[in-house]
Amino acid sequence: MHRRKSTALIHKAKVTQHAALAALLIMGGLAIAGPSGLLAWSENLRLLDQRKAQLTELEAERTALENRVALLDPDHADPDMVGELLRSQLNVVHPDEVVIKLEE
Repeated sequence: MHRRKSTALIHKAKVTQHAALAALLIMGGLAIAGPSGLLAWSENLRLLDQRKAQLTELEAERTALENRVALLDPDHADPDMVGELLRSQLNVVHPDEVVIKLEE
């Protein structure tokens, strides 16, 4: 009877050790190949660089648009900008102007 109890304890200890080993292997695998693991690190850096480039491009576009809006301020609009918009929106020209259309 005593031997049976000892065998059951040994078996229980082995099961516990195998479960702990399996948990460690799973955590190690996730640390290497998981969504935030070592293999994903370079992909995340590449995406970060891509997003930074996009942000720089959008900031430049925003600055250009802010400048254009400032030129169209009703209190002191830039005459050249107003003339350009009138010509493009209303499709009109002065008699002494020559229109050159560029292909897009």
